[in-house]
Amino acid sequence: MLKDNTPIFIQLADKIADDILEGTFKEDERIPSVREFAAQYEVNVNTALKTIERLSVNNIIYNKRGMGYFVSKGAKEEIAKVRKQDFFDNFLPLLKRNMQQLNISIEEINKKLKD
Repeated sequence: MLKDNTPIFIQLADKIADDILEGTFKEDERIPSVREFAAQYEVNVNTALKTIERLSVNNIIYNKRGMGYFVSKGAKEEIAKVRKQDFFDNFLPLLKRNMQQLNISIEEINKKLKD
């Protein structure tokens, strides 16, 4: 799961975002606490806290005092919107360049996607 060049707390935030997109965590559903999260992923509590803070600042989760962190309303849509824009801004230009370099047509891509 871990990538060498991306900070662990960002990778873990992405993992929770993936879980939200996949429906593992739904709107207004509690996510693991900082301590539970740290134990589950075998990371330092401070790393888990940075993960939670990142998600909270981006309005993906919110804190219910004394109860823990919960998935925000519209979190799934917000994650999808941000990731879609990232796809168009970062992945698609690289894909286009590779297709041009390798002389791959859009038809070939469509065929592979259907297989």
